[in-house]
Amino acid sequence: MRYDIDSLDNRDPQRIEQLARFTERFLQPYHRAEVRGVDRVPAGAALYVGNHSGGAWTADSFLFAVAVYRAHGIEAVPYGLGHELAIQVPLVHELFVPLGAVRASHENAERLFADDRKVMVYPGGDVDSMRPFRNRNRVVFGGRRGYIRLAIRAGVPIIPVVAAGSHSGFIVIDDLRWLARALRADRWMRSKVWPLVLSFPLGLTLGPLVPYVSLPTRILIEILEPVRFTRSGPAAASDETYVAACDAEVREGMQQTLTRLARDRAGR
Repeated sequence: MRYDIDSLDNRDPQRIEQLARFTERFLQPYHRAEVRGVDRVPAGAALYVGNHSGGAWTADSFLFAVAVYRAHGIEAVPYGLGHELAIQVPLVHELFVPLGAVRASHENAERLFADDRKVMVYPGGDVDSMRPFRNRNRVVFGGRRGYIRLAIRAGVPIIPVVAAGSHSGFIVIDDLRWLARALRADRWMRSKVWPLVLSFPLGLTLGPLVPYVSLPTRILIEILEPVRFTRSGPAAASDETYVAACDAEVREGMQQTLTRLARDRAGR
């Protein structure tokens, strides 16, 4: 079945319940996962903002979504703003769209907020999800601040979601941004990276979105306190100084949390 990726009516509660059972039976024990801070999720419209890890393996997204689903019901489960090309790939399309994936656009997000729903974004996108292994404990947004403008314009809080461990299930040797530029991948694939990756079972591969099986790395996730901005509306969203300050506040809080979770994973 093919879905309209701009429709807000594709989400299937039965599919979400099936995902929850699969996650609890397989992904949680496999990754020895722990999700902290579910009590911090407020009611009403909000923008979840996460650090993006693991390339094509999105276990941390599932673990987080299932935790808030069990704690607060389907209303707390976000709709995901997905890369247009990615969510139209066969199998990916049929899996993610019924779970709530829609085409990434501010218009779709604002329609969801107007309906009092929650939205999930990963501002770092490809540069975060394919960051080199040496940067696995860093939040890499690549200077992208559209998520801040979106939240300020719509007047909704940001709920930071920080995951540690899911970027250790494979090894990105280097993201090879120079190769992506040479291939002009940003034009035809909207990708600024062309990573060299070591993973199971394919071994050494070149290119983004290579399917792989994650190593059983432990995943820790923490939902932070909502960030509410003192200004909102189009004028505030157009104030670059204000936007930069709000972005720095969110990223710094997320980085401090990721550093702490990485220490917890290491037992320090």
